[in-house]
Amino acid sequence: MRLVLWLAALPMLAGAWLPWVLLRPNRLAPGEYLRLLPEWVALAVLLAVLPALTGQLRRGLVWLPATLALTLSVWLLGDRTAAALTGQADFARASAASGVWLYLLGAGVATYAAGLALPERRWVAWLWLPPALALLLGGHLAQWSVLVEGRNEGPRWVQELRQHLRLVGSALGLSVLIGVPLAVWAAGRARVADAVLGVANAVQTLPSLALLGLLIAPLSALANAVPALREAGISGIGVAPALTAMTLYALLPVLRNGVVALRGVPAGVIDAARGMGMTASQRFWRVQVPLALPVWLGGVRQAAVLLVGVAAVAALIGAGGLGTYIFKGLQSAASDLILLGAVPAALLAILVDGTLRALEGWLGRRLGRAA
Repeated sequence: MRLVLWLAALPMLAGAWLPWVLLRPNRLAPGEYLRLLPEWVALAVLLAVLPALTGQLRRGLVWLPATLALTLSVWLLGDRTAAALTGQADFARASAASGVWLYLLGAGVATYAAGLALPERRWVAWLWLPPALALLLGGHLAQWSVLVEGRNEGPRWVQELRQHLRLVGSALGLSVLIGVPLAVWAAGRARVADAVLGVANAVQTLPSLALLGLLIAPLSALANAVPALREAGISGIGVAPALTAMTLYALLPVLRNGVVALRGVPAGVIDAARGMGMTASQRFWRVQVPLALPVWLGGVRQAAVLLVGVAAVAALIGAGGLGTYIFKGLQSAASDLILLGAVPAALLAILVDGTLRALEGWLGRRLGRAA
């Protein structure tokens, strides 16, 4: 842990000295890099090394300076962007420069390490979230260029976020509906397991853009051959190929973890259930599924996080979602638009991972007490 904390201090130290804000006269024009004031540099440097120093003395208290460092970086982003725009035109933009991102990276690693240092209290790694949300909702970050672009987009951004969530939720649901029965079927049959896992592995080797491209021709032909499908909205571009590709990508973790989880149920437990007179169905639902569920849920978590990223690529074929802003920003060389799609997608992936990981832990503890 000490080594991790010192490694986390390196990007934080670099971030404290590097430019913090990029001030531009408009969205696309080149701008001027602004650094932190000397007093803020001194405080940022102190908080960069404090988690590592605390880890050598009281590792259980690392969360405190790490949380302070992460909160400070968010506060400084809002303070410095607001100060940079003082006296500027309404269409001027103040973006986060490299110093912000490096400092956030280091502080994030430090807070994660603090959570690992306290396995029974991993929630301490999330103590930065309430103050960060308070700063966001309180308007302290209102002058950050990404939020300015978000206000300009308004309802359109909300619409794309909802579409992103629909794509992820629909693909995850379909992968679970397909993957769970396949995993149950394959768990006790070695040849079936090799076949289904081999196909799922083969799909994973295909780049997402290549898979989306490969689906355009067959889905277009199918829509032309069956007018009812075309009337239902199925075509070579749009939601249909996106959902198909995303579902195929999510199958591997659901299948793999399901097979491993079901095979990992101790044979002695199953024999004991059989000796108690349980039927095969009762053994499956009352013994195998509860014991396999935490590991199986880990596969669902992996699939969900994977889908958040793949859904962004699906915007290239007209499926919508947060990827719309990423590619729109790339086409116009507008970094703020790229971040308007990338930052929420990254936060969404972290939120999904943290929520499902907490559910895994809760199920594991509950089953442990039951045993």
